[in-house]
Amino acid sequence: MSTPAKLAAFATTLAVLFGGGALAGAAIDPNRGESDTEHGGADDDHDAPDPVRGLAVAEHDLRVVVENPELRRGQSERLRFRIVDERGETVRDFDVEHEKRMHLIVARRDLTGFQHLHPEQAADGTWAADVALPEAGSYRLFADFAAGGTSYTLASDLRVDGDADLQPLPAPASTAVSEGGYAVRMHAGDVRPGREADLRFTIAKDGHAVRTEPYLGAGGHLVALREGDMAFLHVHPTDDGAGIGFMATFPTAGRYRLFLQFKHAGRVQTVAFTQEVK
Repeated sequence: MSTPAKLAAFATTLAVLFGGGALAGAAIDPNRGESDTEHGGADDDHDAPDPVRGLAVAEHDLRVVVENPELRRGQSERLRFRIVDERGETVRDFDVEHEKRMHLIVARRDLTGFQHLHPEQAADGTWAADVALPEAGSYRLFADFAAGGTSYTLASDLRVDGDADLQPLPAPASTAVSEGGYAVRMHAGDVRPGREADLRFTIAKDGHAVRTEPYLGAGGHLVALREGDMAFLHVHPTDDGAGIGFMATFPTAGRYRLFLQFKHAGRVQTVAFTQEVK
């Protein structure tokens, strides 16, 4: 065989070997492409849907920093926090999401004491809101916002000194009554882990159906927290005229506490449900 022919044959053999190696690598590690993406590959997409948030203080190079996480029981105090970038510099630019640039959620570890606040931003970028926590214990703070077209839910802990009287999670029920006396019924259907569920709520007052007023750009607002780690579920409001609706994905089996807020007669009402997923 001539020298050029030998070289051509050798090159063909190398191509076959390397091609086979690549196929074998893909077979051994089918998630190789996903791993590359997680580590900042070209296909990295921060807007990919993620039903679970609020498990960490940092995400995508942003971090929540609470000025003073120690609060006094039963006292109204000014709670201050900042969102900082990877250089430790305070972020000042935020997108409007659900009619606000920042949503502050606070709840105790036993999923009681829920509060949804809208803090004010100072010139230096610090966010502040007046918070009163009447019961002792460990609380979770969630800073829910969007920046640069990406949504975030960053979390940190708050502490209120004293003996905490932790409450068991109420049993699942399809009806609940708000502090203002509104009777709310939840229509959840068959809710299973990992599947998008259609949650619908109908409201009545004194036996008469109530049509809610717009609140945060929708018929209502819903926050879902998982029992145990207090994972924060992102839900999407829907509007087809039949009550207040949301699409939610419960990622795992377990129990979740749902906090529904709606507006009627100029006042915001809050009502809570326990949803079991299995």
